[in-house]
Amino acid sequence: MNTFNRVPPGQPSREQPPGDGFLFNHGFSVLSIGWQWDVYRGDALLGLQAPPVSEDGQPVTGQAVVEIRPNFPARTWLLANRLHQPYPVVDPERAEAHLYVRDWEDGPETEIPRGEFRFAQESNGDIVPSAEHVYFEAGFQPGKLYRIVYEAGGCVMVGAGLLAVREAAVWLRHPSELNLFDSGYDHIYAYGVSQTGRMLRHFLHLGLNLDESGRQVYDGLLPHVAGGRRGEFNHRFAQPSQQSEPGFGHVFPFADEPASDPFSSKTDGLLSRQRELGGVPKVVYTNSSAEYWRGDGSLQHIAPDGQSDAPQAPESRSYHFCGTQHGAGSLDRAAAGPDGSLAKHPFNVVDYRPLLRAALVNLHNWAADGVEPPPSKHPRLDDGTAVPPADALQSMPAIPRLVRPDTERLWVLRNVDLGPDAAAGIGAYPTREGEAYPCLVPALDADGNEVAGVRLPDLDAPVGTHSGWNPRDPQTGAPEQLIPMQGFTLFFPPTGDGGEAAGDERRSLDRRYVTRNDYLRMVRGLANRLAWQNYILLEDIEIVIAACADRYDTAVGQS
Repeated sequence: MNTFNRVPPGQPSREQPPGDGFLFNHGFSVLSIGWQWDVYRGDALLGLQAPPVSEDGQPVTGQAVVEIRPNFPARTWLLANRLHQPYPVVDPERAEAHLYVRDWEDGPETEIPRGEFRFAQESNGDIVPSAEHVYFEAGFQPGKLYRIVYEAGGCVMVGAGLLAVREAAVWLRHPSELNLFDSGYDHIYAYGVSQTGRMLRHFLHLGLNLDESGRQVYDGLLPHVAGGRRGEFNHRFAQPSQQSEPGFGHVFPFADEPASDPFSSKTDGLLSRQRELGGVPKVVYTNSSAEYWRGDGSLQHIAPDGQSDAPQAPESRSYHFCGTQHGAGSLDRAAAGPDGSLAKHPFNVVDYRPLLRAALVNLHNWAADGVEPPPSKHPRLDDGTAVPPADALQSMPAIPRLVRPDTERLWVLRNVDLGPDAAAGIGAYPTREGEAYPCLVPALDADGNEVAGVRLPDLDAPVGTHSGWNPRDPQTGAPEQLIPMQGFTLFFPPTGDGGEAAGDERRSLDRRYVTRNDYLRMVRGLANRLAWQNYILLEDIEIVIAACADRYDTAVGQS
């Protein structure tokens, strides 16, 4: 609701401010579903009480793996991803476990001797046993990647969260003694951001969009910034918030239509099972540039062998929001990313929310009235707009103080062996990674801005270079690597003299736009064209223009 209603950022709480009322003005009701089992409950957090898993009346135990990505030195770490409820160690004193470390995402791995770490935590100056923490005397170092494999208990039915998402819609759709309304809703849509978007992709792949009576559940899905992955939503000892540890979320298929996996004998598509069962919803995928730079975004629409563009499914559309980061940008550029890591460059300022609002309205018009949405727009192989990351970085113009990442240490997605019982949802850790799937990113123009996708006026009448990647600040280690999910904006020099003196190859603002009014006239024309093409709404034209004006003023006034 905050995103669509353009609520100013603030502390999350149970009381949701209405913002500009966009959703309500368009006739939408909003239901939030706490589908995730391991959320620590709070005033603004809902969670699922998932049923425990047992065999022969006994609690299930088994291997669990936790990824540790420190941004500051630490000796104690919670056995969970991003401060969620951990799976406890079965026996902290005698547990068999393995701790591994890498210098970068795809780098070689070294095992740390068992005697150098234990299941404990620091407490009042003492080291005390703990079933929920790992203690490493030498210290976890910022910028390095660790993973610990251990024997865990507390297994719950994580996949019940997928059913919760389904049953909430069934409850709203059909009148019953449990429904608060005399009649059900006419149309129901599921919107999920990032992790929840990946969950919706998983939901589709499992064919869950039918209720127990065989009736279609959701009319449409809007998975946002989900890229080409699924996730840890339906296997033993799953952690739904985990996305980068190689595992169940990294497996084929990635695109809607059936394709052949180059590393196995499998042929499958994200929509294949739902098509067999029936009840395929309309689907609109929306992605930022960050999903491409994390290694999986292009797999959503490019064949897994990297040799051709994947065919467009008739039930779906896919839009890349050019020059954007994972979360909508703003001029209020915080110093730290969502995971606490610091970035080398100021964060991206491009606000894609007008594009997302149009995508929702277009989805509704398509599902409810059969009005086709605008064509998919994303990088492609057949027109040369999808390129390897190294080629994109090589084509960047010279920009003072710009730090480019090490192309050998960029993220990729690899074929992963999850062990002999993977089909039953039981993984063997650490997983074994094989060959890499292709990673392609959008090609760039002379300003370093992306050419393929839906371009807001920020890209067609730019005041800076806008990217979906950003290197780590040396303070948080590994400055040659990327900070997760964040991009940068580096404004053009205000004057030609200043840019030339600094070695900036990009044209200055004074040589691009005669006056501020001249610039805004150009922006208005571009915004009108996007509205005519249905990529933004008529009601949002002024929002787009005002945002561009603010960014122009900031760029001109920079010191």
